[in-house]
Amino acid sequence: MKLSLTEERNPLTISIDTLPTLDMLMLINAEDQKVALAVRDELPNIAASVDAITARLQRGGRLIYIGAGTSGRLGVLDASECPPTFGTHPELVVGLIAGGPAALMESVEGAEDDEELGATEIAEFAINENDCVIGIAASGRTPYAIGGLREAKKRGALTISIACNRPSPLEELAAIGIAPLVGAEVLSGSTRLKAGTAQKMVLNMISTAVMIRLGKTYTNLMVDVQPTNVKLRQRAQRIVAEATGLDQRSATEILSACDGEVKTAIVAVLAQISPELARTRLHEAGGYVRKAIG
Repeated sequence: MKLSLTEERNPLTISIDTLPTLDMLMLINAEDQKVALAVRDELPNIAASVDAITARLQRGGRLIYIGAGTSGRLGVLDASECPPTFGTHPELVVGLIAGGPAALMESVEGAEDDEELGATEIAEFAINENDCVIGIAASGRTPYAIGGLREAKKRGALTISIACNRPSPLEELAAIGIAPLVGAEVLSGSTRLKAGTAQKMVLNMISTAVMIRLGKTYTNLMVDVQPTNVKLRQRAQRIVAEATGLDQRSATEILSACDGEVKTAIVAVLAQISPELARTRLHEAGGYVRKAIG
């Protein structure tokens, strides 16, 4: 049986164990540089995914990542960072990993081989046609991810695959396939390396671009950031200052007057209106700062 790209042996790194440390790292770095180019080749498919996901989230849908091992961990990581970064509800973007939370810290043997488990976990979320499910698997062959994507497709959800092989069984189930072909790994089959980096880059792009489209930013500022700790409160103050041109003290004062709501503070200052009216305008504008400013 022909090996998949992610399982092939890399002829450029066969002697890696004999190299001085710096040369070893230069070789790894040279391979890593191929990742961004592979992702670039998939930008049209990533863009199509962003637009399709945005449309479904705007009508009340959810974004679900499903994967095993490194792929599953990357999905959970991306999902977990959306609430503090973009102020989303924890159920809007969700990461499912074979073996559950325990698999984030250690391998759960056999879970990734259970196609029925993936299907069952998607079914338990009552996935429907408004939802988006992204199956993540470096090989494109992981049964758990395949089972989840097959169940999502059966339920009418938007299905997207992220794999580093093409063709792949996972992509066959996807309405949109994303396949950055990074080639053989530095260490044969160690897909936490280039494949994992590619998957992380794609997930970064998808979640960031979707949140921009949903009005979670103003210019390049994260205006829906939730100031839940000292660092994030300071960031919120800086965002208000950057967006409005106020000094730090004035930005802190208006943010306090707006109950810590960054968007409300920005609209109040730029539109020269009260926090109450700013809040109303934001609601009428669907949360988009530019529209609320008028």
